[in-house]
Amino acid sequence: MTLPPVVSLTDCSDPNALARQATRIATLFGSTPTVLPLGGPDPEGAAALTLLDVLRSTELIGGPTRPVVILVNIAPRDGHWPNGVPFCSFRHGDHLVVSTLSRRVLAPLATHLGLKEVQVTDVREVLEAAADGWADLTRAEVEEMVRTQFRSLWYVPLLARWLTDGRTVPARPLAVDPSGEDDVRIAVVDNFGNCKLDRPVGELPGHEGAESLLVHNRREGRDVPVRCYDRLPDVPLGEPGITVGSSGVGFAELVVRGGSAAEAFGLNQGDRLFRAATATAASTASRAGGRGQRSAGRHPVPGPQAQVREQRTSR
Repeated sequence: MTLPPVVSLTDCSDPNALARQATRIATLFGSTPTVLPLGGPDPEGAAALTLLDVLRSTELIGGPTRPVVILVNIAPRDGHWPNGVPFCSFRHGDHLVVSTLSRRVLAPLATHLGLKEVQVTDVREVLEAAADGWADLTRAEVEEMVRTQFRSLWYVPLLARWLTDGRTVPARPLAVDPSGEDDVRIAVVDNFGNCKLDRPVGELPGHEGAESLLVHNRREGRDVPVRCYDRLPDVPLGEPGITVGSSGVGFAELVVRGGSAAEAFGLNQGDRLFRAATATAASTASRAGGRGQRSAGRHPVPGPQAQVREQRTSR
């Protein structure tokens, strides 16, 4: 049987951890995996957008595709679980996903890809079932993997291989809640300094009917109006804009054409760009009186160009 390629998204991303994960996955699947480190101050937000993007990248093929296995590991140690958050699995078409059970990671998939439920596993239960059935594991080896803090190394690749092989792995179904947070965050800052937000343009608080939105410039310590555009090429050179970006399903990006929005506004991954929806909508509506109206996804109505002073450090 030809095993599928593996893509792994993980916040256990130091060189030692990456080397061990790549080696173990290669041993189990017979090919070198793509291991993507999720760094930065908010790896959970980055994982949510990246997983959505990875699954979306399997669409618009125009013909048959080959299955892929995607592993997602985000390791919050909040004390709620005895030895870390459980892992779950689900299928998107022919593709298998094994992921940390994270509401922030799964909610966008429920909203935009129609994910209804996941299968939640217990490490001990799965390993003991495997040892009693198909896996040549001793009780001591099971106990070692149950107690390890590096479950994404010792357990997750095994779970993915067993599911790929069609093994009957014990699990419990859990419905996925599509509701997300009210606050809009920066999920990813790309290598150009564009700030990829965690929702579509049309869902930004106050966007409906607004020519521009207020964005807090942390470098200048004040809110500045940023105009909304269809695409990056529509933004005047050197000016900021909010556009429909390349990620998610029409997700918004804060950009500075020809520059770095993250640098210009003093922003980082995980930062909240707008306040809660109800407060921001009311605030934006009160400030937007008399401005030109626009609909989501269309060019702005001609009007005064928003004057936004840029302060950028050398790169």
